Amino acid sequence: MTLSIALTDDIETCLALRRVVFMQEQGVSEAEEIDGRDSDALHLLACLNGKPAGTARILLQGNTGKIGRVCVLAEQRGKGLGAALIRACLDVLRNQEGVSRALLGAQVQALGFYEALGFTAFGPVYDDAGIPHRDMERGI
Repeated sequence: MTLSIALTDDIETCLALRRVVFMQEQGVSEAEEIDGRDSDALHLLACLNGKPAGTARILLQGNTGKIGRVCVLAEQRGKGLGAALIRACLDVLRNQEGVSRALLGAQVQALGFYEALGFTAFGPVYDDAGIPHRDMERGI
């Protein structure tokens, strides 16, 4: 198994992955998924054996990098790609001048996954696209 994760300008491939995971699998509407912020974001693409398997995006807001739209295709889950994507996002944030904090909105069912990567939940549970979420943060 050969895994590569890198910053990419191939937003269309990232959007295709997000359509499969968020819109088809989880029922998120296109209006909620395609929020107009992709042109402002840094995008990471994970490829397994040369084929796109996952993606994430980062929005920079002052000293904070907001990690979002993290997804891995169903058939590639359980292989460590999600954790590798988050670690790659943190590496990208470490190279951004003045950024000292990573923030994300985690689906409640994934809180333990992010806690294992050093994130701490804060604030109330809220609805995002019909899915319960909670904000999480960590220093970078």
